[in-house]
Amino acid sequence: MAADAALKTLFASPSARRACPTLPAETTDLTPAERREAGALMRVNHVGEVCAQALYSAQALATKNPDLRAHFEEASQEETDHLAWTSDRLKELGARPSLLNPLWYAGAFALGLVAGRTGDRLSLGFVVETERQVAEHLQSHLARLPQGDHASRAVVAQMRDDEARHAAEAQAAGALELPLPARQLMRAAAKVMTRTAHYI
Repeated sequence: MAADAALKTLFASPSARRACPTLPAETTDLTPAERREAGALMRVNHVGEVCAQALYSAQALATKNPDLRAHFEEASQEETDHLAWTSDRLKELGARPSLLNPLWYAGAFALGLVAGRTGDRLSLGFVVETERQVAEHLQSHLARLPQGDHASRAVVAQMRDDEARHAAEAQAAGALELPLPARQLMRAAAKVMTRTAHYI
């Protein structure tokens, strides 16, 4: 199942259960420079969703708790919505996904597996910290996306709200806070990924 999830994430066209949160009353009219910047930012967001699929798949594989596995699988399905939305938006902007997506997926899967093997409460703590950082990152993208790119901004805003909810749900499920060095390492790794994916 984990291998199937990886192949679907990297090579299939994802399907969302929820409608894409667009604003049909507002048209998106971008200059070429704005389109390029929006495409680069949405590529970074798409990479984040590729990584989310890998993390949740690995953590579901690692846990022996069926309820927690179901929790990870449900969160993964919501992340599939995000993957589909960002994939569609990339196409609309004439931008491509990151060429390094297989590498991002493999790295995130390894991290998720390690987190899952440390125990369920620490695994949930990893989810809390990951989702908090992603929500902050998405909020920063709302400040950087062109003001006229209503379509991208609507997608990013919904993703931010979903990620914050995932963090709160993991916290409520009994997550342990990660040590400060682990949180700092996660932030450093995220910066490398986002800066690289902006261009490649």
